[in-house]
Amino acid sequence: MKGTTVVLSRHGRTAWHSPNRYAGSSDIPLDRYGEGQATALGRWAAGQRFTSLVCSSMRRARDTVAPAEASTGLVPRVDERLRELDFGIAEGRTLDELRATDPTMVERFVADPATHHFPGGERPVDAVRRARAGLAEAVAADPEGRLLVVAHNTLIRLVTCAVLGLPLGEYRRRLPKLDPAGTVTLLFPGGDEPAALLAFNVPVSAGWERQSATPDEPELR
Repeated sequence: MKGTTVVLSRHGRTAWHSPNRYAGSSDIPLDRYGEGQATALGRWAAGQRFTSLVCSSMRRARDTVAPAEASTGLVPRVDERLRELDFGIAEGRTLDELRATDPTMVERFVADPATHHFPGGERPVDAVRRARAGLAEAVAADPEGRLLVVAHNTLIRLVTCAVLGLPLGEYRRRLPKLDPAGTVTLLFPGGDEPAALLAFNVPVSAGWERQSATPDEPELR
């Protein structure tokens, strides 16, 4: 099929991944394991014939795309619209910690995280609107190209739901996990044709050695 292929990659792991803390607007760096994931992404990108690189303005995304910039020779376009959601009172906290202080709030969030987002945080519908505008601009600038876009866990899952016509409130159930440096591949045919999902949560390199003994945590956030 003709069209523009967009490979959305979550950034590499941070120190908040293992306890599953909401990073959101907190601009925390990659940890040592996340740096290794970024290196693996760069090696993988070298053989993927990408025509454009785009990334979120957040440090963890910019540091993740840097090895791909070095391996492809492409200069990433940094787009503020691809930043992660601000999670309000959930920033820096786990779901269990939030549940201990306000179980009703967490129950409502789990039932419908799009309608009952965390107090003080960004509305998912607003995040999707800005992210889709950023992606549309990137696709228009590179028609029938192959783009690598480094962004964030919740944002990528919400956007994937949106382009597939799934309710935003279902993102935690329908797309429960996107690993650090995992990729989602979408095809945008152009015109009035709907986008297609080609792959979800694909590791960029199955054979690279782990740099940490810490197991990955389930991510139904």
